[in-house]
Amino acid sequence: MADNIMSKAATMEIPINSNGDTGTLTEDDSLEQDLQQVMVSGPNLNETSIVSGGYGGPAGGIIPTSSIKGSLNHNTNSTEEVSRGVAVEKLDSVKKWGINTYKCTKQMFSEKFGRGSRTVDLELEAQIDVLRDTKSKYENILRLATALITHFQSMVQTQQALGDTFTDLSQKSPELQDEFGYNAETQKLLCKNGEALLGAINFFVSSVNTLVNKTMEDTLLTIRHYENARLEFDAYRSDLEELSLGPRDAAAMVRIEMAQQEYHTHREKYERLRSDVSIKLKFLEENKVKVMHKQLLLFHNAISAYFAGNQQQLEQTLIQFNVKLKPPGSDKPSWLEEQ
Repeated sequence: MADNIMSKAATMEIPINSNGDTGTLTEDDSLEQDLQQVMVSGPNLNETSIVSGGYGGPAGGIIPTSSIKGSLNHNTNSTEEVSRGVAVEKLDSVKKWGINTYKCTKQMFSEKFGRGSRTVDLELEAQIDVLRDTKSKYENILRLATALITHFQSMVQTQQALGDTFTDLSQKSPELQDEFGYNAETQKLLCKNGEALLGAINFFVSSVNTLVNKTMEDTLLTIRHYENARLEFDAYRSDLEELSLGPRDAAAMVRIEMAQQEYHTHREKYERLRSDVSIKLKFLEENKVKVMHKQLLLFHNAISAYFAGNQQQLEQTLIQFNVKLKPPGSDKPSWLEEQ
């Protein structure tokens, strides 16, 4: 009985064209028509998508197309939300910067034209003025000491050339050999002492340059941050005072509360930087006295020993302050650098 049913199912008469004609369609013919339909019109993606197993494959290899579309839509929405969040964050940052710049500019012009008040720490302001004046004078010392090195180095080079000339003439002039020889030895000794003095002055300039352009400049950078914080603090303080004098409706109270929060935030920043400046000024003064005491003593002893012609004292001064002389010709570029 079962065999007869399977045999009929395998050879059923069904319509085989659009005109309604019937015919016998075997199992192989049915599979062939299914394949032709897929090749001509493609699979029906509205229902399912076959990713593995092919026709007649396992059910686990078939994924509903609606699931794929939903996943793609979810990923697209997530990317758009992230991009929108970044844009909003940037816009908010620009908005805050614009408001802060407007308030600070308004406060700056108010102070300049005498219409606004500013917070002043008289003691700290005096110390800052002293520091700026000291830095300016130390920069002048650096310029003069650098000029001294340039001129003195030129003189030492001239003495060396003169000593070489005297040595050459002492060999070529027998009747004046002793006189030229004495002068050659004198110029060579002066040249040697001059190089020692140049080493001491270079060490002096290097130390003062570090003090001025690194230590003092670092403190002045903190001072600039402090001054900017002071301007911001006064700007938000003035804004809070103006709002406090206005009406006290619900909207105004909200603005006053926000202004108070900004005021306290900038006040904390201002007080923190003021404390930082006070501490740095104290340590800078101690460091300046220590460094300049050593460098001025070096400068005095080296100059005195050189012009007194005391070679031994000059050498002892260099050893005392740990000044190392550069070997002759060390400043000249190497052959590779010249190429």
